Amino acid sequence: MNNIYNNINDSILNGEKLLAVLIDPDKFLIETTCRFIKKVNTSIATHIFVGGSTVDVDSTEILVTEIKKYTNLPIVLFPGDVSQITDEADAILFLSLISGRNPEYLIGKHVRSISKLKNTSLEVISTGYILIESGKETAVACVTDTKPMLRNNIQNIIDTAKAGELLGMKLMYLEAGSGATVPVDADIIPLVKKNLKIPLIVGGGIRCKQQLENAYNSGADMVVIGTAFEDDESFFDDLK
Repeated sequence: MNNIYNNINDSILNGEKLLAVLIDPDKFLIETTCRFIKKVNTSIATHIFVGGSTVDVDSTEILVTEIKKYTNLPIVLFPGDVSQITDEADAILFLSLISGRNPEYLIGKHVRSISKLKNTSLEVISTGYILIESGKETAVACVTDTKPMLRNNIQNIIDTAKAGELLGMKLMYLEAGSGATVPVDADIIPLVKKNLKIPLIVGGGIRCKQQLENAYNSGADMVVIGTAFEDDESFFDDLK
């Protein structure tokens, strides 16, 4: 079944813009879950992503289980490693870091995940993951030992995204990285979107409503926000 993926496509066809709140178990206090998720529920958020670069399955599973007590929003794993896979979530972004050339993050870890995924109830959504330079070294670049794509080489970003689509990926994710100082350039998003027939996700560096609107207006079908909510939960008040 592809309920979550189909719902994403249906929402896009209906002209709806989607927002995922990214929760990193490594940075999140479990005792704040109820209060935090209540704010998510009253915002325009449509999905909850859970994952990070260094967390383990125990932290992920405990957090997902706790989140499910307080929301009916779909919970999607955004894993940095095989160890973060848990059946407690609804779906998993099967991420391939196509912007880098580290075989572990292109296919290696995916092969090792199959023993966990072959009997899973998770909806597996293949996703091309493109890291774009954002003014600082991000956790993704450090952990994966890859360099982000240069912002001024837009054609290379477009071609990489299109290659991922032609390889059969169902979603494309443009990422500035956790804690990025600047979001993905508004000049890049529409050019990538124009060349794709699959949904486009944009995340990293979005810290205010205007930047969120800029991403949507540039062509993002879904925006992912994490650090902004970690730093200031009052941001939710702007998104009701």
